[in-house]
Amino acid sequence: MRKQSKKKGLWTILKPVSFEICLAMFLSAFAAITLIASLTLLSFTLSNVLSATPLELFGIKMDLVNTIILLAIMIVIAFTTRLSGFVVSHLGALRLEQILRTQLSAHLAEVPLGYIITTGSGALKKVMQSDVRGLHVFVADSIPMIAKSAVAPAITLIILLWVDYRLVLASIVVLVIGFLIIARTMKDSVHFRERYEQSQGEINKAVIEFAQAMPVVRTFDDGSHSFKRYNNSLFSYKKNLSAWMAQTSFFSKLGIIILSPLPTLLAVLITGICLLNNGSLELSSLILALFLSTGMADAMMPVMWITNFIKKSQASAIRIQEVLDVKALPQAKGNALPKDNSVLFKEVSFRYDGSSKNALNNISFQVPQGSVAALVGPSGSGKSTIAKLIPRFWDVSGGSIEIGRVNIKAMHSDVLMDTVSFVFQDTFLFHDSILNNIKMANPEASREEIIDAARAAQIHDFIESLPNGYDTKAGDRGANLSGGQKQRITIARAILRDNPIIVLDEATAFADPENEEEIIKALANLMEHKTVLVIAHRLSTIKDVDQIIVIDKGNIVEKGKHDELLKNKQVYFTLWQNYEKAEKWNLEAKIDIKKELA
Repeated sequence: MRKQSKKKGLWTILKPVSFEICLAMFLSAFAAITLIASLTLLSFTLSNVLSATPLELFGIKMDLVNTIILLAIMIVIAFTTRLSGFVVSHLGALRLEQILRTQLSAHLAEVPLGYIITTGSGALKKVMQSDVRGLHVFVADSIPMIAKSAVAPAITLIILLWVDYRLVLASIVVLVIGFLIIARTMKDSVHFRERYEQSQGEINKAVIEFAQAMPVVRTFDDGSHSFKRYNNSLFSYKKNLSAWMAQTSFFSKLGIIILSPLPTLLAVLITGICLLNNGSLELSSLILALFLSTGMADAMMPVMWITNFIKKSQASAIRIQEVLDVKALPQAKGNALPKDNSVLFKEVSFRYDGSSKNALNNISFQVPQGSVAALVGPSGSGKSTIAKLIPRFWDVSGGSIEIGRVNIKAMHSDVLMDTVSFVFQDTFLFHDSILNNIKMANPEASREEIIDAARAAQIHDFIESLPNGYDTKAGDRGANLSGGQKQRITIARAILRDNPIIVLDEATAFADPENEEEIIKALANLMEHKTVLVIAHRLSTIKDVDQIIVIDKGNIVEKGKHDELLKNKQVYFTLWQNYEKAEKWNLEAKIDIKKELA
């Protein structure tokens, strides 16, 4: 599902805000040049004050007061320009964040839903939140520093070469020593960083697992056994961090000390004093070198962490680019509409990305308009895959799927979604009112229509019993409701949508006995006068459907009605026997419990 992008990386991702980046770098560089100019003027002023000679600037004699005023103006310009550079970079970072999140959201709305399912919400959340935020920080804070770190040392070096090359050599020796030590520190930084980030990821996964399963942990143990992986991830994180610190701590601290202004200042001062004593250097040149050399060291200090930050931002940019490179689901160019409400699979084969064998092989069946067909089979046989191919979670590898005698690839996604409704075993409710959770199926629906849908879904009375009725918050992912209640709300959505074709995938799988009866009634209202494809493990619920299609290992092995399939004594017969045994065991267990209680 991926395509290889010719352009991939940090600067490609930053292209939408290239103007802000260039402007911020220009302002930061201009501020650095202005500050260097003010330091140069200050050094000449001090040397002239000490020698009691008037200062002459571009042929104009300057008194002390005018010089101080000029210095103040230059410092204000440098400060204001530098601040403006950071303002521009922060505004650019905010715009980049908006652009990237909008692009990612829009693109994810167009990619096959199967990609989102297989990738997982955690990985996509990291890209949309952490990686985008990382690029925001890079643009906002690092871009001005990069300009300063590039321009300030270069301008300073040119001025110092003009003053006296020997002072340049003194300052460069210190800087070279510092960078060699830092290079030694960063030699294995990529290796340690990868291990560090990997252990961080393991901790995040374990924390989520620990939080979600807290009720189970509190019931059975203190977590030391159930969450050994969490403890191991913490230990691995500590081990990797300690190894990284042990390897780099001493040399990084030494490098920071050497690259600080003081060592450079001492080297230039000692060299300058020696040159003054033998009469080969003027005092004004030494003062200028002392001022500028410290600025050069200070400007180059951020290079160490900027380099590390660029590598980290590059990794974030590549992850973002990889998501944007995922092929969008091809949309039909025409406006084909289904001619009826039938569903037809023609020799459909399908293989998941990265798999060596097909999940489905030459699947062919038809569900006539207004009829009900059931897909049954052992777990992992391919039933849910068939259901998810209808809304094009993935496109088929071979064959075709038709709705109303029209290939679904020839339908626009809006037409497809207006034709087929889906009720899956995994329900999802937003942290919003119950009314809005149902209304999302049809934003134009009135409150009365929503209530009618809730009545048909057997959930109206429960909603009315809540303190705020339909305005009650469902909670995060519907946390305030039981599984059966959430399922009936999703059925109310499908009823409100009123599409002519319904696909039910294990709609009663996680329902308790009390809710199951209500869900079955709700499904009966939903299925009225519809074409229905239902997947169910509870075979008693599909005894009377128009046709039963038995799937095993990705193949159709039987077709027919309930009684016919039992007479064949093949796969369906075995499934039915196992189902009856399970039901009998449940019934006997309930009787034994009642006897014990009596």
